[in-house]
Amino acid sequence: MRNLTAQSFKSKKGQGKLVVLTCYDATFASLISKTSIDAILVGDSLGNVIQGRSDTLEVTLDDVIYHTRCVRRGAGQDAHIIADMPFMTFQVSTQEAMRNAGMLLSVGRANAVKLEGGVRVAETISRLVQAGIPVMGHVGLTPQSFNEMGGFKIQGRDAGAAAAILEDAVAVAEAGAYSIVLEGIPASLAARITETVGIPTIGIGASANCDGQVLVLYDMLGMNPDFNPRFLKKYADLASVIRGAVDTFGDEVRGGAFPGPQHSFSGEGLYSSATAGSSGAVDARKGGGES
Repeated sequence: MRNLTAQSFKSKKGQGKLVVLTCYDATFASLISKTSIDAILVGDSLGNVIQGRSDTLEVTLDDVIYHTRCVRRGAGQDAHIIADMPFMTFQVSTQEAMRNAGMLLSVGRANAVKLEGGVRVAETISRLVQAGIPVMGHVGLTPQSFNEMGGFKIQGRDAGAAAAILEDAVAVAEAGAYSIVLEGIPASLAARITETVGIPTIGIGASANCDGQVLVLYDMLGMNPDFNPRFLKKYADLASVIRGAVDTFGDEVRGGAFPGPQHSFSGEGLYSSATAGSSGAVDARKGGGES
């Protein structure tokens, strides 16, 4: 990963496409940190992907802090990590938003926060930035507002709705955000916003007319065969790979092929407890040694 700060991320506008992925745990974060992506988003999409919920509204601040800390441990100190602000952690008051955003940086160890909304959260964004908290905005289809929007629908299809989303994007940029996610909007509107605002636009379901793209890691790896929205391209089919590996493991255990002599111990030797698991041993395994 490139070791970007909020300011260097912002300066990349017009200098090539920025690449962002969501991530929620140390193991995946460790793998991602060795790739060429620019930033990791610990999204409240963890409610869908990790917790199995139908929306993000039940995700708590503690949930995001926990997963952000996991990602930081896996990705290392130099990775640029953005933490989502969950539903109702920034809408009640600016003071509460500042307190919660501060927790995501000080306890969660994020570099920046992301919050949904435009004109109506511009003052909050401005106060956060003044307090030294970098902010990524999010306009268009904002999942936390799906009840207000009547579901997860493409936004900005008519002239009035498009003008309102453009106004939202401009307000976010003028409030001091260093970048902005454009979700679920027509390609022409994404192009107009990208040309208008002076900060990078990161698209998801907003066409190639953005300064960069973000996808949910589990989605682009093909881990959910039932999730196939138009905006998603699957770069792997890990659902089949995982099922195949698990079935092979089961067959070998039942057939007596596993564990074999090479997986058994005799005499003294180092041993890594199975209760730690691979995720718990991210740092320990870097030290090498036979297990």
